[in-house]
Amino acid sequence: MNLERDLQVMREYYRSGKTKEASWRKLQLQRLKAFLKEKERDIYRALNQDLGKHHVEAFRDEIGVLQKSINFALQNLKEWMSSKKAKLPAVAVLSYAEIVPEPLGLVLILSSWNFPIGLSLEPLIGAIAAGNTVVLKPSELASASSSLLANALPAYIDSEAIKVIEGGPAVGEQLLQQKWDKIFFTGSTRVGRMVMSAAVKHLTPITLELGGKCPAIIDSLASSWDKEAAVKRIIVSKYGPCAGQACIAIDYLLVEEKFTSTLVELLKVHIKKMFGENPRKSNSIARIINKHHFSRLKNLLNDPMVKDSIVYGGSMDEANLFIEPTVLVDPPLQAAIMTEEIFGPFLPIITLKRIEDSIDFINSRPKPLAIYAFTKNERLQRRMVSETSSGSIVFNDAVIQFVADTLPFGGIGESGIGSYHGKFSFDAFSHHKPVARRSYLSEIWFRFPPWNNYKLQLFELVYKYDYLGMLLVILGLKRPRKVAI
Repeated sequence: MNLERDLQVMREYYRSGKTKEASWRKLQLQRLKAFLKEKERDIYRALNQDLGKHHVEAFRDEIGVLQKSINFALQNLKEWMSSKKAKLPAVAVLSYAEIVPEPLGLVLILSSWNFPIGLSLEPLIGAIAAGNTVVLKPSELASASSSLLANALPAYIDSEAIKVIEGGPAVGEQLLQQKWDKIFFTGSTRVGRMVMSAAVKHLTPITLELGGKCPAIIDSLASSWDKEAAVKRIIVSKYGPCAGQACIAIDYLLVEEKFTSTLVELLKVHIKKMFGENPRKSNSIARIINKHHFSRLKNLLNDPMVKDSIVYGGSMDEANLFIEPTVLVDPPLQAAIMTEEIFGPFLPIITLKRIEDSIDFINSRPKPLAIYAFTKNERLQRRMVSETSSGSIVFNDAVIQFVADTLPFGGIGESGIGSYHGKFSFDAFSHHKPVARRSYLSEIWFRFPPWNNYKLQLFELVYKYDYLGMLLVILGLKRPRKVAI
């Protein structure tokens, strides 16, 4: 592979204008949809091989989400592509303006291993809809999914405009050394910093979808129905998405001391209901991606003080890379499990005197990708919105914001830069270009030198949109003020 030559060919293909055509964009999205339908079983097998995902989980979190996103893009593509009229001040007589979305050019997408199909194709949908040529590098850690994308996808899409390149860190580094019109990265904060550093060379715009420790707070809900509903939603949002190996999964819980024992008992009951007495045999929870990450998670629990805080679970099957859902109460805050993103099936519960103290707790740590707050206290909800900062905030549920096409998904601070999904994906890969047109029949004559106080007065009035005052000055009915320098 001659990377520089291939990229130059792709740039020339972009300059031909083919990818800017609405018909081309629509066809590529339709073909991507056909790939998902016709290769559905292959995708299930790849995700099971890479991560042990049950096919229902694979459809819920990847195939189904992608089909929904493609349908949404196809339904709205014409509107997204159309120029939007921009309003100009009344003084701009016989002038017109519009905002025209245009593709950025040749873009690079670097995806992650935890949702190897979804996180590869979701940004690709936006890049195609916006009319770009694209190089996609799937994560080498999910090798079966990466191979499927590299070998099967080119038969469905325009391979002159969209290429899938496989490889490890060396290939990723080689790609980052090239000149791109946009880099879209999903992964760890550590690698995100490397991507950002590489982008500096060519001042390349970037989107970084990172992660961090997403907290959930749970209030002492009065109703038993509300308590059970909250606990079930917490469990499925912690252990459900790839066994907790997800940037938007709940990382830890904040709860009032008086509610802790009730919460723990409810968690035990519903974990067993969802995943059975032997979760590994249920096939309803994914496995850890590889031995390296398994060892990392194992080391989080090896701290004696952390191990002492386990109240449920904790067993591990290293041969099968499986860890059962685990609950801990008050592990040391200085322990790695509370300072690093867990990215696995461990749920620490941190107790507080008052649930309101959760705001200071959250604010004392880096801004998270998401905050989940299970509370019916409207005052607390208002405070959470106004006094905390995060990529998103969800009340009385978790993770659901990820599947909403009308909401931007992205982080803030160390949890990410930029956002996507739905129209926001189109915008992430577009430049919204202002286009202004003027007639020769009208003129803002006072913008030309030589200068005097009369013209200064007109500038002051036009910038205030005081058109009556301008008329009075022009008619000589209002004297210009003198400015002493």
